[in-house]
Amino acid sequence: MKAIKSLLVILLFVNFSSCKDKTNSEKVNPVKEVSTYYFIRHAEKDRSNTDNIDPELIQKGLGRAMHWAEIFDDVELDAIYSTDFLRSSMTAAPTSVKKNIDVKYYNFDDIIVNQFKKDHVNQTILIVGHGDTTPEFVNQLLEEDKYSIMEDYDNGSLFIVQITNGVATSQRLHINCNCPD
Repeated sequence: MKAIKSLLVILLFVNFSSCKDKTNSEKVNPVKEVSTYYFIRHAEKDRSNTDNIDPELIQKGLGRAMHWAEIFDDVELDAIYSTDFLRSSMTAAPTSVKKNIDVKYYNFDDIIVNQFKKDHVNQTILIVGHGDTTPEFVNQLLEEDKYSIMEDYDNGSLFIVQITNGVATSQRLHINCNCPD
């Protein structure tokens, strides 16, 4: 009987030790790198002159740009990017002024996505683009073809890409703006 008790104590000790080792080895590595990218398309542009390739925003677009600044008010941004078109830079301007962050201008065709990711590890970035480049930029960060070109009237989509320890996730929100025309 004494031998059985000793054997049970040894087995319990071995099981406890192996559980303890197993628990330590199964611990999840703490998060080391989190990068967050917010993508929006420029706000409503002036469509009165179809020959104008660089129109400004209309009143509703200016209202939407102000609305975006309110939405990003509580977001700690490290940088703001915009294409060098009036409609995009005018969309970025209210957030830029409110956050006291200078807008960095980019040309989508010149972006090297892997370098962009490296340059912004552990940062939160706002990127203002266009109906075709915005979803394409998101897709390149995700390394998958998830989002298609935005509808021409879609000025309220917000794409959020988060890269955590090299794993990218995304979501698309639709933000309504009761901006005056």
